[in-house]
Amino acid sequence: MMALLKKYLFSVPALGIALLICTAGALFFGAFGTGIREIGQAFYALGYSEEPDLSSYLILHIRLPRILLAGLTGAGLAVAGAAIQGLFRNPMADPSLIGVTGGAMLFAVGSIVLMGALSSHLTGFLQQASIAVFAFAGGLATTYAVYFLSRYQGRTQVMTMLLAGIAITALTGAVAGFFIYISNEQQLRDITFWSLGSFSGSDWPGFLIAGPVIIAGFVVLIKAARPLNALLLGEKEAVSMGFRVERIKTRIILVTALIVGVCISISGIIGFVGLVIPHFLRLIRGTDYRYLMKASALLGAVFLILTDTLARTIIAPAELPIGILTAIVGAPFFLWLLIRSRQDRLTL
Repeated sequence: MMALLKKYLFSVPALGIALLICTAGALFFGAFGTGIREIGQAFYALGYSEEPDLSSYLILHIRLPRILLAGLTGAGLAVAGAAIQGLFRNPMADPSLIGVTGGAMLFAVGSIVLMGALSSHLTGFLQQASIAVFAFAGGLATTYAVYFLSRYQGRTQVMTMLLAGIAITALTGAVAGFFIYISNEQQLRDITFWSLGSFSGSDWPGFLIAGPVIIAGFVVLIKAARPLNALLLGEKEAVSMGFRVERIKTRIILVTALIVGVCISISGIIGFVGLVIPHFLRLIRGTDYRYLMKASALLGAVFLILTDTLARTIIAPAELPIGILTAIVGAPFFLWLLIRSRQDRLTL
C-alpha cells in the first residue's frame, strides 16, 4: 500500500500539480505578506498601462520572477544531476565532478575582486551582470578542460574525466582562495553571500535570458533518457543497441555544463540539489531515466521554490542564503546514503 502511494505521489502528473501549487503559494509569503485580493489585483492590473501600486509591483516584478527563476534553477540542477549520475553510472555523482562549479566559483570570485578597481565606473547592475557572465564563462571553460583531458583516441574515458574534474576543482578552489585572501572587507562579504547562493537579485531580464537556455537544455537531456537507460548496461551494450555512445556522452557533458553554468550565474553556488533530488526519486521509482529526468526537473523546481520561500521568510525582513538551507537538507541525506551503501556492501 505504501509503495503504491509513493508511486502516485511522485508520479510526473502529481509533481506537476505540486509545482503549480507551490508556485502560486509562494506568492503569498515574504517579508511583506500578501493576500488573495492583492495578488488578484496585481494580475488584473497587467491589462492596464497605469503605474502599478507598491503591492502589485512587489508581486509582479520582485516576487514572481524570483519564484520562476528559483523553479528553473532547481529543475536545471536536478536534471543535470540525474544526467551526470547516469553518465558516470554512480548515484552519488553530481555536476561538480566535471569542474563546472569550481570554475564558476573561481571566475566569479575573480570578477568580484578584480572589478573592485573599476567599481567607480560601473553601475550596480553592470557589476552584478559581470559576475554572472564570468561565472558562466568559468563553468564552461573548466568543463571544456576536463573534457579535453579525458579524451583519448577519439573516446571519452569516464574515469579519467572524474579524476580530472577532482584535480581541476581543487586547483580552482586554491586560486579562488588566493583571491579571497587579497580581497577587502566589502568584497569578502560579496564573495561570501554569492558563494552561499541567493535569488535576491532575480528580475525579468535575468529570467528571459536564463529561461530559454535552461529549457532548451531540458529538452536535450530528456531526449537522452533512452541512451542513459542503455548505458546502465555498459558502453559496449549501448553501442550494440545502436546508440552512438561518444556523441551522447559529449552532448550530455556540454549541455550539463551549460545548464549548471547558467544556474550558478544567476543564483550563486547552491549545493546538493543535483545529488539529492534524482537519487531520492531513484530510491522510490527506480532507474528508468524516461521517468527520472522529468520527475527530477519537477521535484527540483518544487524543492528550490519551497527552500527559497523559507529563506526569505524565516528571518524576515532579512534573508538567509539559500545554500545554507539546501546544505542542511542535503548533507544529512548524503551521509545517510554513505551509511546505507556501506551496510548494503556488508550484507552481500
